[in-house]
Amino acid sequence: MTESAYIFTNTQFESELARLQILEKVADPGSCRRILATGITTGWKCLEIGAGAGSIMNWMAKIVGKSGKVTAVDLDTRFIKDTHLPNIEIIEADINQINLPGCYDLIHLRNVLIHLSDQAILAKLLKLLKPQGWLVVEEPDFSAARFISGTPLQQESVERVHQAICQMFTNQGKDYALGIKLPSMLQQLGLQQIQVENDAPIVVGNSDIATMMKLSAQQLTEKYLATGKATPSDLQTYCEFAESPTSWGIYLATVEVMAQKLRTKD
Repeated sequence: MTESAYIFTNTQFESELARLQILEKVADPGSCRRILATGITTGWKCLEIGAGAGSIMNWMAKIVGKSGKVTAVDLDTRFIKDTHLPNIEIIEADINQINLPGCYDLIHLRNVLIHLSDQAILAKLLKLLKPQGWLVVEEPDFSAARFISGTPLQQESVERVHQAICQMFTNQGKDYALGIKLPSMLQQLGLQQIQVENDAPIVVGNSDIATMMKLSAQQLTEKYLATGKATPSDLQTYCEFAESPTSWGIYLATVEVMAQKLRTKD
């Protein structure tokens, strides 16, 4: 992913850090459960792509211990907090532009592929995995967004902002519904033991997910408006909807896939 292609480049530090930390609060329990299901243990070498604020990176480093290692690659590492463990290596770079040594037991990505215009990176990651190594990928599907309850004005604006989100990705050559295609993509690469989860939470206004999406809208206002699908008034109403304790909606779904690399033939 080139830096110019990442939609959250040049966003305000405090707002983006808050968004990342809410994402960690919402997604970390499921991510940790899936990673634990791979059998992660001491001595494993793990790769975290898109480390965000660093929560999963730090958590994995404690599990793999001194004999293991976690390498984290991110375009922007300024949000990574509380990283003092000696078995962590942090690399600020575009994963598509660097060469990494292979032989990882586990590679984890969350909300990374959605920002790429093609998924060639998956084949590269497969080469970095050890035989029987695990790939854990979690990506959004914005086609699942749905207004459920609120005022008629809110419904009109929320639906237009949802259209703007999808159009923004489309204009950049990216797939706003990437998540639902992950299982077949990994199957076509020859991975096995494919396990799939699909979360499309129905949430009330002022909840963590609603707040996270409001922060996204505030940071990406110009990009949403540039699609021509939503107006400044729509964005304001969308944010009010996301704050309202009587509004309900599905802002996005997240598809989570675990898959294992085939054992190499003797």
